[in-house]
Amino acid sequence: MSLSLTPIWRRRLIGAFLTWLVPFVIAIPFYGPNGLLIDQQLFKSLMIVVGSITAAILIVWCFRPIETSYTREAIITGITWLLANWILDLIVLVGLLGMTMPDYATQIGLRYLVIPAMVIAVGIVADDVVTKN
Repeated sequence: MSLSLTPIWRRRLIGAFLTWLVPFVIAIPFYGPNGLLIDQQLFKSLMIVVGSITAAILIVWCFRPIETSYTREAIITGITWLLANWILDLIVLVGLLGMTMPDYATQIGLRYLVIPAMVIAVGIVADDVVTKN
């Protein structure tokens, strides 16, 4: 039995992984053997900017082939990307790097709620535009 994904699900899952991977890779040079090499607030700001730009680019890429039900697709995509980011962070940051769950939840995990907010807002606007035309 083979797992066959629709084109939108392939894009959705690739986007989910890339919304996590790009900021993670960009963060690596800012860490040394003794921890963070730059001011913590600057680092957090950079990560928010990198994550937002990455998500914006991937939202455009993911939604180009969608022709209807933008809000529905956005809700599914936003939740998928949120859960994927949480799961990947729990594996890497909590599991492999030993960050505590309370620290993760307050310092990083909560910020991922921006992803579904951005994606769902785009879906709602797209549906509104289609409805008006």
